[in-house]
Amino acid sequence: MIFQTLDDKTECVGTYVDGEIHFDKIPANLTKTWKYSGSISDPAVEYAWLYARGQDLTQVCPEGLLKKLNSAQAKFAAYLKTFHIAKVDLREHCFFDLVPHGFLKTFCEIKNQVTEHVFDTYEKPPNYDHLDGVHRLLHKIKYQSLNLNNDGCTSLFYNSTDRNRARNIINGPKHVDYNLFGTVTGRLTTKPTSLPILTIRKDFRKLIKPNNDWFISLDYNGAEIRTFLALSGHEQPEGDIHAWNIENIFDNVLTRDEAKSAFFAWLYNFDSEDLSGEYYDRTAILSEYYTDGAVHTPFDRHIPIDERRALNYLIQSTTADIVLQKAVEIDKMLEGRSTFISHIVHDEIVLDLKDEDRDLLPSILECFENTALGEFKANVNAGRDYYELETLKI
Repeated sequence: MIFQTLDDKTECVGTYVDGEIHFDKIPANLTKTWKYSGSISDPAVEYAWLYARGQDLTQVCPEGLLKKLNSAQAKFAAYLKTFHIAKVDLREHCFFDLVPHGFLKTFCEIKNQVTEHVFDTYEKPPNYDHLDGVHRLLHKIKYQSLNLNNDGCTSLFYNSTDRNRARNIINGPKHVDYNLFGTVTGRLTTKPTSLPILTIRKDFRKLIKPNNDWFISLDYNGAEIRTFLALSGHEQPEGDIHAWNIENIFDNVLTRDEAKSAFFAWLYNFDSEDLSGEYYDRTAILSEYYTDGAVHTPFDRHIPIDERRALNYLIQSTTADIVLQKAVEIDKMLEGRSTFISHIVHDEIVLDLKDEDRDLLPSILECFENTALGEFKANVNAGRDYYELETLKI
């Protein structure tokens, strides 16, 4: 049965089903809706937004319904503007408590019709289950509040420019709102209303503190290099991947920084010669994963792209999906615990750790390193803020 939720927050429980609004007793057999809401978390429910690969309601709306949808969305936007002027924080209030229920019925009925249209006309993405798991996790992260403060951040207030930037961060959004479909490769972006965790200057990370006791950072040692080796069918080096490249590819003549620069200069330059016919063979890997003008990744993404950028997209997309898959698995491991995933930055997952949950760290590390493409060596760092992180031996 197609339905719509009246708010996307976990504690705001309300649904529109078959012409009626329900608050107390949620009807059974709810199967399809537009988008995930924390208030209805049944794993059997399917989401039209994922079928539409992130397109909005207007983009997928049938022509005959578009006028009604535009009118309803205009009224919706007017309500939001009113709440903004009145300084009503919708993260703290249920939307359905603030607007007429007649409007909710009208808008939800239109959403039901658009939802039905999408399920009737769009094919289920081959990576739907993966997207579904990530979609739910990112929703959870969106409604977590970051601990932003200037304790121990004197160095950020020495000049007026940095001082203003620091204040803007502290007084700005205190949550991370990711865009699941912000890039064609699957790498996350953040929305304008989010703390810009992916682009914030590194020393300003001092302002971000854990809500619990520690930040624990998990990231792969040379993630994209290891992805390339895995897709090429090679075993993963157990130690530092850059040291391995220095010895096996660069004849011990480069420093670690030089080896990193040389590898990525080759990876992103289609015209460069292969580093090694045995290990880094661009032609061989593209012959398997690039056909008919599109990259086809192990995570069932099909990305139309020219050949010059195909390897770059293949590696970035596969690496991003490895990390997101691990984040979903780790999140499930943390159910019932105080520790939670605070945020994700490219190939890094950051936990907000409660001291009492330290016993989980070995299992979490094992999970993180055991990827769909084999064992990827990981780095683990810990700190009292998101900038000053030190190596943690587990």
